[in-house]
Amino acid sequence: MQQHLLFAAGLICLFLVKKCIEYRRAIRAIHNYPGVRAVLSNSSGLGYLCKRSIPGLAVGGARLWVKRYSDFCRYGADIVSCVAVLPRTEILLFVADPAAIKEISSDKTRFSKPTELYELVNIFGRNIVTTEGDEWKRHRKIVAPAFSERNCELVWEETLHVMIGLFNDVWGSDSIITLDNAFDITMPISLFVVAASAFGRRIPWTEGGLAPPGHHMSFKEALHIVSTGTVIKAVLPKWLLNLGPSQYIREVRDAFREMEAYMREMVTENMLDDTKSRRDLFSSLVHAGQDSPGQEALLTDAELLGNVFMFLLAGHETAASTLCFALGLLALHKDEQDKLYDHIRFTLGEKDVPAYSDLNSLSYCSAVLYETLRLFPPVIGIPKKATEDTVLSTVDRDGNPIAVPVPVGSSVAIHVPGVHYNPRYWKDPAAFRPSRFFGNWPRDAFLPFGAGSRACIGRRFFETEAITALTMLVMRYEISVTDEPQFRDETAEQRRERVLSATQELTLT
Repeated sequence: MQQHLLFAAGLICLFLVKKCIEYRRAIRAIHNYPGVRAVLSNSSGLGYLCKRSIPGLAVGGARLWVKRYSDFCRYGADIVSCVAVLPRTEILLFVADPAAIKEISSDKTRFSKPTELYELVNIFGRNIVTTEGDEWKRHRKIVAPAFSERNCELVWEETLHVMIGLFNDVWGSDSIITLDNAFDITMPISLFVVAASAFGRRIPWTEGGLAPPGHHMSFKEALHIVSTGTVIKAVLPKWLLNLGPSQYIREVRDAFREMEAYMREMVTENMLDDTKSRRDLFSSLVHAGQDSPGQEALLTDAELLGNVFMFLLAGHETAASTLCFALGLLALHKDEQDKLYDHIRFTLGEKDVPAYSDLNSLSYCSAVLYETLRLFPPVIGIPKKATEDTVLSTVDRDGNPIAVPVPVGSSVAIHVPGVHYNPRYWKDPAAFRPSRFFGNWPRDAFLPFGAGSRACIGRRFFETEAITALTMLVMRYEISVTDEPQFRDETAEQRRERVLSATQELTLT
């Protein structure tokens, strides 16, 4: 027994010595560049579950959002290093310098997209987000034309339809609408717009939810569960999903099966439709390349489903969360809400709804949404990997240039909150000031849609939906925070913290 204990102790000692040697090598490789040092990296399950950083122990799964710009303040530069040793020794660089980010985003020979991190969301098939190199170029060539002006006009039409249905069929003549959480209404708004604009299926607010023949769930129910249950589907092994140990896990499993069946039916319907007149995203992708030479450019069925699912995943919760945060910010800043209302009324005149041609003129609405995205960016970290030994340049707090060594294999995180809260580029960065987006503003320091050639392809789709929905809400209702007796003694800062409380899941929500 004693021999076994000695043997185990020896193995532990060897392991610790190995990790110490690896740690020292990593520190030397970055010339001991200042930053975070911890035992657990975020690539370990335990390290990621430690959402809050624990000095010396865990980097913190939510560090980028919780710390925002404070790490860069602490270490005195807009690039900060991070070295962790478990489960494997890793070098990670947090970057909040727009010039360095531009370099990282544009130079694919030195910085590549770590596609292995995205494998979990290849649920239906590979797609424009999870591919790289020539494969990504093929996806983009086919997918980009689907986000056309015709499709954006459809988004405007369907958003109007959804909002009018909400006002007439749900809220009716009620002059006061009370919600526990604005997300309870922005989530179905976004879901219904995606259903119509991406899949060509309108979902009425009053739908009973009956499943059609051959299905066990309605399209609405399957779409909702799929859009909210992706983490469960991605993380749990197939055998555990099939076992279905809980009611919710069984619902997620069945919803993905139903969604795939619905999408395959829609592929068949679209292939039989020779008119090609439908404007929804799904139909555009089904017919993509059919009139072009070179069949190699076509998407396979799995790639078609993968791209539409990724659009659902990236666009649905992102739009719902941004609208939710915008409503919270406007409720807390009545002066900004009044400015927005006056701007909408001036722009639209006597019209009750915005025309598609009005969207570019609703500049204050765009500014409110941009400021919301700056304060609450949906994606807080964009990962890259160094493919060779290289160097990044930044400056210290006094503006002096610094050369940051980047060893081959290092991970690089474009730190979106760090950029968005960087006082070098945004005066009083924690304040809600939509007017900062008029005139000259630092476009390279605004990254909610990503950067470079991999920037969000659905940006115009999102902006069309969000501007239309927000305009319709602000025209009809004044937005305020409900007065509740248990919160009567809270300060303005406490109220803001409570109303705008955010959590990092797949996106910030």
